[in-house]
Amino acid sequence: MNGRPISGASVGTRARGSKGILALLLGVLLLAVTACGGGGDSDSGSGNGKGKSTGSSTKADTKVSQAVVTIAPKDGTNGVATSGALKVSAAKGKLTEVTVKDGKGNAVDGAITGGGATWTPSTHLASATKYKVHAVAKDADGREAAEESAFTTLTPKNTFVGMFTPEDGSKVGVGMPFSVRFTRGITHPDAVEKAIKIKTEPAVDVQGHWFGNDRLDFRPEQYWKAGTKVTVTLNLDGVEGRPGVYGKQAKTVTFTIGRSQVSTVDAKTHKMVVKRDGKVIKTIAITTGKPGYDTWNGQMVISEQLRVTRMNGETVGYGGEYDIKDVPDAQRLTDSGTFIHGNYWGGDAFGNYNASHGCVGLRDVRGGGDRSAPAAWFFDHSITGDVVIVKNSHDKTVAPDNGLNGWNMSWSAWTA
Repeated sequence: MNGRPISGASVGTRARGSKGILALLLGVLLLAVTACGGGGDSDSGSGNGKGKSTGSSTKADTKVSQAVVTIAPKDGTNGVATSGALKVSAAKGKLTEVTVKDGKGNAVDGAITGGGATWTPSTHLASATKYKVHAVAKDADGREAAEESAFTTLTPKNTFVGMFTPEDGSKVGVGMPFSVRFTRGITHPDAVEKAIKIKTEPAVDVQGHWFGNDRLDFRPEQYWKAGTKVTVTLNLDGVEGRPGVYGKQAKTVTFTIGRSQVSTVDAKTHKMVVKRDGKVIKTIAITTGKPGYDTWNGQMVISEQLRVTRMNGETVGYGGEYDIKDVPDAQRLTDSGTFIHGNYWGGDAFGNYNASHGCVGLRDVRGGGDRSAPAAWFFDHSITGDVVIVKNSHDKTVAPDNGLNGWNMSWSAWTA
């Protein structure tokens, strides 16, 4: 009995002693860990540089660029004008990158100007189209700022298109201009002409000339060189041709210049000399306009070919003087009704005297069935764009806009 209290007391003492030692060891360990990882407060002001590198780097990486990019129109804007509305600018910095794309990923050309202060498009925008803009500028320390915007251009209520010749993919003669007739009168000709680009292989200078406000023709100074490939880009979609009237046409047209054929009609000798690539290939007896109905002088371009057509004097102001329902092998030279065509009713006029109402007539048979007849031969050996020159007639020179006959205008007048 006497041993129990002593034994019990001894056990309790050992238990308390073990816990105290454990607490002491943990405290020492904690102090050691704190001492190894600490020192921030004491070292931060000591000037020995400990910890400063990391702190300084963090401040440099998080400093905001001072450059400010502004995009007009604002993000989400609708009904934006196709010209004059888009502009990107930078303040307290310089623009380094600007991209503008439509929904199909087509980029809009433009240029950064003013030493990086602004960007503007070099062309108009298409109508009813959504565009996205991404712009980047750098401040004086090289830090970048970026901005993005999306907007949609207006949907026009009134539109126009250009009806053109020659057709896409065609092969034409050396005299063929590229001629566009617009469905609405144009009062902003510079904007419309700028939207039509012509590229040639081999390269040659091609210039446009306006006839009135609804027709624009393009040609080189001299006849095209045989074999020239011509590509025309009609970027009229979005062009404001007149107040509130916009183009809705975006098309690429290609055509090729064939062999050179220039035929010269002499109204005095009643003969036509046909030259192919500079060499005479045929001489044909002809008849031209009789006195009072003289044929135009000048350079004329074949613009249309008709195997058989009706010719009625009523359509050209000659009343009921003639109405021939089956004129064979007819090729148009002017809008006013001058043709070079087959004639089966002319008797002995060919090569002898002038008997027509202004056209150039070649011997033919009714219906044009004999393809060896002079008119049939000439028709079969001609293409639109070939040149027919008339000389020694008693009439004046044909007007440059009467058909595709701008060659009767000097280059200085054409480009004025």
